[in-house]
Amino acid sequence: MESSVRANAKHWISDRLAEARQRTLELLAPLDEVQTQRIYAPILSPLIWDLGHIASFEDLWLVQQIGGRGPLRGELGALYDAIEQPRPERGELPILSGEELRVYLDAVRERTYEVLEEVSFDDSNPLLQGGFVYELLLAHEHQHNETMLQTIQMTERYEPVRTYPAPEARRPSAGPEMVAHPGGEVEIGAGPQGFAYDNERDRHAVVVGSFELDRLPVTNEAYAAFVEDTGAEPPMYWSRDGSGGWVRTTMGRTRELVASEPVVHVDFHQASAFAEWAGKRLPSELEWEAAARGADPGEGNLDQLSFGAQSPGLRPAGASHCGALGMLGDVWEWTSSEFRAYPGFRAFPYPEYSEVCFGPAHRVLRGGSWATRRNLVRSSLRNWDLPGRRQIFAGIRCARDV
Repeated sequence: MESSVRANAKHWISDRLAEARQRTLELLAPLDEVQTQRIYAPILSPLIWDLGHIASFEDLWLVQQIGGRGPLRGELGALYDAIEQPRPERGELPILSGEELRVYLDAVRERTYEVLEEVSFDDSNPLLQGGFVYELLLAHEHQHNETMLQTIQMTERYEPVRTYPAPEARRPSAGPEMVAHPGGEVEIGAGPQGFAYDNERDRHAVVVGSFELDRLPVTNEAYAAFVEDTGAEPPMYWSRDGSGGWVRTTMGRTRELVASEPVVHVDFHQASAFAEWAGKRLPSELEWEAAARGADPGEGNLDQLSFGAQSPGLRPAGASHCGALGMLGDVWEWTSSEFRAYPGFRAFPYPEYSEVCFGPAHRVLRGGSWATRRNLVRSSLRNWDLPGRRQIFAGIRCARDV
């Protein structure tokens, strides 16, 4: 019976690894070699670097670390090291492309499956306990999908292989502008069971004051009013339509802005300025997580195939306990918080993932976006970035004191 359970777990992991790779390749399928090798912006890698990095990272953790084997191609490790290779320089590296890259991807995956057959999840190795390292690698590939989608926004004539159907057209659910949270003692962070990143632990109690939070993320309509009133810089990808309004151009297509959809591609400074203009402020990440309790990721606009944000008011079933909609999905939401370690933090499995980014340079975002895979999202998930970054799928939700 026990061996049957282990076999089923390995089949489940194998299926998930295959599904993740299928999605990665589907995202790239509409693009030609020139597009995948192009550097669209200094802060974004060429897409073929991302693809090679995904395979190299898999070889490092699922084959070398877990299987005790040597690297498949040792000379590639340094080329695909995300810490050693700055993004602006990745396009100049002698990285793999074309058929050679596809052969490398397949060969690494074959080695991964061989090692998977040999491992024991009862092992004392903490990387294997609960299948942690496999969850880590799945999350890594999913996160690179979202990074790749940031680049794909800049491509021409992109036609997705698959899309989710749009939600049924209906009026967004009515409700107040803001919802109240009573504050008090709340539990923050991920518990000891299940997969989470090191920066989500330890789970700990904090006290927050009572506050109000926007029921919905800030919309295109509201942000356009802010731009008109203040002369502020518009979000990335916005341009004038010639009649005083705005259009948005991504993936080679220009569309009118949908007033009720969340504004996206704003940086921390733009988010803060909007909140001040609205007579509000950005929530702390502690307030955000407290208000997100009960939100259902199964109801959120997640998993990439909508290829854009949608009005969260169309999904009232996904509300959090305090009544906020769209807390999980559509757009990452800037918070006022610096990215800091929680009490009891322990770097695992390597300090370069979280620890090196702690401090005042990075701000925390919460909630995931339409480009985030659904199985990554939870209310404790912390994202972070430099405050001037706009290429990420980031929007705004405001708070105010009661």
